[in-house]
Amino acid sequence: MEKRIGVVSIIVEDLDKASIINDILHESAPIIIGRMGIPYRERGISVMSIIVDGTTDQIGSLTGKLGNVSGVNVKSAVSKKK
Repeated sequence: MEKRIGVVSIIVEDLDKASIINDILHESAPIIIGRMGIPYRERGISVMSIIVDGTTDQIGSLTGKLGNVSGVNVKSAVSKKK
């Protein structure tokens, strides 16, 4: 399969899940180009943006695992260019 560039947006509403999220991201380290996370203390959430370079299966696996964590909202966008 061909690789694609994408971005995975994560909103963490349950900050107690941070270690689970970091474990999932660590498992997907080979496809992660970079990440940025901003704690929004006034609202009690964190917002993360993960840049990925992988197959659609790899990116889908990452977003699926993150989406199964309660208190975590995930969306992704993947380039159409192969």
